[in-house]
Amino acid sequence: MGRDKAFVEVGGRPLVTIAGDALAGAGAAEVLAVGGDAERLALLGFTFVADRDPGDGPLGGIVTALDAAANDVVVVLACDLPAVTADAVAALLGALGDADAAVPEVDGRLEVLLAVYRRRCRPALEAALHEGERAVHRALGALAVAPVELPDPGWARNANRPEEL
Repeated sequence: MGRDKAFVEVGGRPLVTIAGDALAGAGAAEVLAVGGDAERLALLGFTFVADRDPGDGPLGGIVTALDAAANDVVVVLACDLPAVTADAVAALLGALGDADAAVPEVDGRLEVLLAVYRRRCRPALEAALHEGERAVHRALGALAVAPVELPDPGWARNANRPEEL
């Protein structure tokens, strides 16, 4: 998009606030923003967490979130999900059971940035990262992952280009 997607507006709201509202609406005890523009995120009410290793992509961000979170269950939402809702978060949480993580699959693709992870996943994900893995879906091989049936697959639609907003 040529700029930080977190602050691209949809319906007059920055994308990141859509994810934040989905988490808050589902009863999140804390909402963290990993990486990005600390000052702008703080102005929007987010608790900013510096990405430990910004070059490690989404897997590094998830490891950072699991390390920083106070709670055992951590919902991970990308900042570019314009249709995500509290109902999406509830579907993730409802599917977790005793699994390490709950991840939906939409159109044959695991939606690892619309998922829930237990903090106990951190060592396995961090080990994959240190072994050079950067793809979250491959790092999940070491975890017990519960499938998630999203009532609305549109919740997983991300926006990479302006026309996808």
